[in-house]
Order: sequence, then structure tokens, then C-alpha cells
Amino acid sequence: MNYDLQGKAPAIPVGSTVLVTGISGYIGSHVADQLLQAGYRVRGTVRDETKGKWVRELFAGKYGEDQIETVIVADMAQTGAFDEACKGVTGVAHVASDMSDSPDPNKVIPAVVAGAINALSAASKEPSIKRFVFTSSSTAILIPTLNEEFTITTSQWNDAAVAAAWKPPPYDPDRSFTVYAASKTQAERESWNFVREHKPHFVLNAVLPNFNMGTILSDQQSASTGAAAKEIYQTGQVEDLARRYGPQWMVDVQDTARLHVAALVDPEVENQRILAFAHPFNMNDVLACLRRLEPGKEFPQDVEGLGRDCSKLDNSPGADMLRKFGREGWTSMEDSVKGNIAGYEVPFTGKLIL
Repeated sequence: MNYDLQGKAPAIPVGSTVLVTGISGYIGSHVADQLLQAGYRVRGTVRDETKGKWVRELFAGKYGEDQIETVIVADMAQTGAFDEACKGVTGVAHVASDMSDSPDPNKVIPAVVAGAINALSAASKEPSIKRFVFTSSSTAILIPTLNEEFTITTSQWNDAAVAAAWKPPPYDPDRSFTVYAASKTQAERESWNFVREHKPHFVLNAVLPNFNMGTILSDQQSASTGAAAKEIYQTGQVEDLARRYGPQWMVDVQDTARLHVAALVDPEVENQRILAFAHPFNMNDVLACLRRLEPGKEFPQDVEGLGRDCSKLDNSPGADMLRKFGREGWTSMEDSVKGNIAGYEVPFTGKLIL
């Protein structure tokens, strides 16, 4: 165990198996990696065997074949989707979500909510499960308003995104991010409602990351936002990225994954919404990091008029959890960008995981 429990027993036994849904994704793969580092076995869900094969090869090569297994869950919205996958595990990290970028709320939100409820229902049938972590998003709280100071707290919900997502058609492409935000808002809220109503035998925590950067574990991944810095580095193009991904907070994806582990194993972390917000940034800050990291390489000029995310929040609880891993707190943005450009040659897809 690489997490300082200060003499307390972990909430789930070291060496036991944890289920990670969506293990082939950018965040899911890092959650699995951090769990394996901490001494747990991992069972991951994938949508097809192609994804399962490279996931097993990646982690078996690092930790041994007996430490990783995958199961196919083709449709998480199907009733009972996770019943078999949950058997015999002690914890669940439900990371899987809909990343289709569809602007139609009917195609995204019900499936994401059903996936969360199916995972919770399956966990409630398995007495061995003591912890359940839901991967939510900063967008379940809000989408930032630029250049305006406001306060973020864990009691807030993005009701504005839900209302906007469910407006009548036409479903124009620019609605897709709002639909994503609404899916995370509704799925997380329904997860907490499930726990209040059914009172399961396990503890629920949620991790709410903002824009993830950092190391990409496999060239089989599109890596979502993790490929943004690499795209700038490889192509010198930043304008479109800067407009697509406006000013917000960033977090290193390994820190996001570590917070999932903390939420699974720390007996003091119960019923919490954990904010994974490390540093506010815009794409000009990414450029500044790249210039420092690669002083001999030419990069484009800063993009004018990007503005700033001026939100205020208390991110010390997450930093304190990271210190229990022996970290100094949040990983710096420059170290995250360094991880991006040192990784695999991954094409940028423009899809966003927050």
C-alpha cells in the first residue's frame, strides 16, 4: 500500500479485487494503474475484446497476468449489465460514461444515468463490496463564466446545464458539451439518491475532475483532453483548441486516479464529493509550459482574448489526500504537459473527458 493510512486498516483489503468500469479510457486506465501500484488486483470492463486485449497486455506486462482481468460489458444501460462483473470484488470505480459527443440528450443522458444505477444496483447485491466511487465531473457543478469571480462548493449542482440540455430540438452540434455536463450532473445526483433511498452496505464517494492532462498510457487510446498539449506540440496549431476548450481548471490525470484510490481505501473519506481542481489555466498557459520545456522549438504566439476562469474554491481536501501518497500536493501543470509530450504519438480526437 503506497497510501499513508496513519495506522488504520484500509476500507478494502490490500490484495483484493477492484472493479474499474471503462478501464480502456484515459481516466479509467490510470485508475487501474494506481490501484495496481497500491497492491490491488483489477477487473476492468470494456465494450469489446479489442479493447480488452490491449488493456490486459499493458497491465500484465507491468504487474503480472494474475493482477488484471477484463470483462465485456457492451451496453452499460442494459439492466443487470454489471451483475457478473461485480461478483467477488471489494470496491467499484465507475468511470465508464458516454463520450459520443452527441448533442441529443435522449441518446446520452438516460444511458449514463442507467449505467450508474446499474453499477450501484449490482454492487448492492454483492456483500463483499465496501466502497463505490463514481467518476463525476467539474461540469456536474458548473460550466465557468469567464472573467467573473465566483465561488465553487461541493453543494452546487449544474441545474442550468440540465435545463439547457433538455430544451426542444433542433439538437445542434454546439449542444454536445452541455449534454455531457447534464449527463454527469444527473448521473451523480441519481447516485446519491440511490444511496439515500436504498441505504446499501457500501460507502459512496464521487470524484469531480476538471480538464485532465498528463501521461498517456497506451497508443491505443485517443486520450481525450490528454492529447491536447501533444496536438499543439506536434502541429503548432492552438487557435481551435483554445476556442474549444476555454479557460477552466486543470488536473493531472494521475492525481485524478490517486483520488479514486483514496476514495476507495481511506476509512476517513466517506460520502464525499472530491474536487479534482489543481490549477486554473487557458491554452496560452500550455504554450508557456511548452516553451519552457522545449526552448529550441518554435511555437505559435499566444491567442488573444481567451480570458480567465476566476472561480474560487477550496481544493485542499484533495491535496491532503495526495500528500498521503507521499506527494507534495497537486502535480504542477508543467509536469503534466511534460507527461503529455513525452507519451505516445496519439492522434487528437477533440473529445472531452472532464
